[in-house]
Amino acid sequence: MKNNKKKNISASQDFLDIMGIRDDTVIMKDGSLRAVILVSSINFALKGEDEQNAIIQAYISFLNSLEYPLQIVIQSRRLDIDNYIEKLKRREKEQTNELLRMQTTDYRQYVTELLELGEIMSKKFFIIVPYNPLSDKKKNFINRFLEIFSAPKLIRLKTERFIHHRNELIKRTESIISGLNSMSLSAIMLDTQSLIELYYNTFNPETAKQQKLMDVGKLRIEE
Repeated sequence: MKNNKKKNISASQDFLDIMGIRDDTVIMKDGSLRAVILVSSINFALKGEDEQNAIIQAYISFLNSLEYPLQIVIQSRRLDIDNYIEKLKRREKEQTNELLRMQTTDYRQYVTELLELGEIMSKKFFIIVPYNPLSDKKKNFINRFLEIFSAPKLIRLKTERFIHHRNELIKRTESIISGLNSMSLSAIMLDTQSLIELYYNTFNPETAKQQKLMDVGKLRIEE
């Protein structure tokens, strides 16, 4: 049974295009890199006409400046306020004023019941920025087909090459963030911990509710 379970896990991992995550960068099995930007939202309908026109013009300029494809991802997830509820519980215990303690308890119960009555969803917006140091233009179909199966073993980015490729990716990412800022959008590039949590929650939505990830900085590899 244990052997079968290990085989199933390995088989599942083989279907993922991600080879690893390091230095705030996603490394794909084909050797290309990805950066992920978390983007805020704006209520376009509440903007004045002049401001709307300015945003539209900034968006047109942003699109015209692109020389490579981008992927836009919108994720809808049930609002997770477990940490907030735990914080309220701690305040209940620490509160010395009995009236304030009762009010905190009532508020915590109200928030909990509100979430139980309906699925309150939160939306997050991401832009995936690619960088591919390799070009498939000179490769025929057979070579590209064989690389699908051999890539995990053949592609080993050396430190110098990885740093160079990552620097090029960062330049692209900074340019994208600048373009988003021109549209009054706040944007930030996800770090390693945030990337791992993002993909973990994406591929394991049910497990993620029960089992939270440990901070990468707290992990230690035993030699």
